[in-house]
Amino acid sequence: MRKILFRILIGLFLAAAVLASWFAFDLYSPHKVDIRDFDADEVARLDTAMWRSYYSRERLKLFRELTELLEKQYKLRFWRRQLLAFYAAKAAFVFKDGKTREDYEKALPDLEKFYNEIRDISTTDFDAKRAAKLELEWWIVHRQRKQYKDGDLARALAETAAEIYKMRVDVFFEHGNLRAKAMEIRDNEAEAGGVTEEDWQRIDELLHQSWRSLHNAVNKN
Repeated sequence: MRKILFRILIGLFLAAAVLASWFAFDLYSPHKVDIRDFDADEVARLDTAMWRSYYSRERLKLFRELTELLEKQYKLRFWRRQLLAFYAAKAAFVFKDGKTREDYEKALPDLEKFYNEIRDISTTDFDAKRAAKLELEWWIVHRQRKQYKDGDLARALAETAAEIYKMRVDVFFEHGNLRAKAMEIRDNEAEAGGVTEEDWQRIDELLHQSWRSLHNAVNKN
């Protein structure tokens, strides 16, 4: 009996050691990727899926989709993408439950952690703190859209991309405009009584065009 217990304990110890090593390797070993290299259509598909999960408050589903997106878009290793998905999902729902700018800004610490991790693996250096602020700003412009002018949301989206990829803002105007149009459809239809499957199809098409535009912009020679 003691031998069996001893073997079980040894097995558990070895499993824990392997898991700890895997965790440490994923999080701390050097790992760089070119964030310009991604499948735009896969990212767009997941973007649409995450919108649907976010607005229906399906937190676990959103988390799973986020981890898949982080693998597809940034080629993050398993544990690192779990960590970043946690930061992003937490920030999203802190923001969703907010009512004022002060409430919304409570999402900023997790957004900063998220972008710090992206910057650390990216071959393109950028200001993670500024990227987080710009990300939060377009969230706010979108939430308070009636207080802003036409085009403000599209520009805010373009400015976020411009910081992450360290390029001129104007090259992302098409990306921002298309994504803003998709948001407008979702918002208008939700206010009118509900977003139909046909509406989601239109949204998905715009998001595919938007991410293709961004991919083309960052990969022009």
